[in-house]
Amino acid sequence: MTTHSPKNQPNDDSPAERIAKVVEQLGEDEVIARATALIAGLNAGEEFLLAVGGRHAQGILDGAPPLYWPEVWGARTFLYVWNDSAIPAVLAGLGNQAWRVREMSAKVVARRELAYPAEVVALVTDEVARVRAQAARALGEIGGSDEVDVLRSLLKDPEIEVRREAGGALKKLRAKLPAVEDAPAQPTEAQPTEAEPTV
Repeated sequence: MTTHSPKNQPNDDSPAERIAKVVEQLGEDEVIARATALIAGLNAGEEFLLAVGGRHAQGILDGAPPLYWPEVWGARTFLYVWNDSAIPAVLAGLGNQAWRVREMSAKVVARRELAYPAEVVALVTDEVARVRAQAARALGEIGGSDEVDVLRSLLKDPEIEVRREAGGALKKLRAKLPAVEDAPAQPTEAQPTEAEPTV
């Protein structure tokens, strides 16, 4: 079992607060390098894992299976600190076998407005609705006219979360691209679409 000293004791600060502190200690470039290592499944150090993962990371250091969580935390770090050297890691995360890593990587694409729509479009058929929803949201930030039909197809997704995000993304594209026609009204649970027959 790992014994935590006061220096590396996990705490209940928010991810933003914890990452701001580790940036003060290590500098932005080092934090980005270590977050990149985490996404790749590498060891970035116990103290860094605690900084990006918080109390949840303590269980891993004490022997719990890490699963995909260090990779998720590595990707999440890029929501708070960034330079373009992280782009390859984020793009790799879009294809990670763990859906939470794919979802978080798509969030980073949207936050950092990374112009890689083709890589995000690949997620609109993901088996996990949360990934499809986040892909739609990202396309609203980085997409263009080529992604309009992709988003319209998501308006018929079986999951309402995906349909809502697709409708919102189309509104954003319409604001950026005047030639885009108005998207149909976003379906709600009280207003089933043809793709969602009532029984």
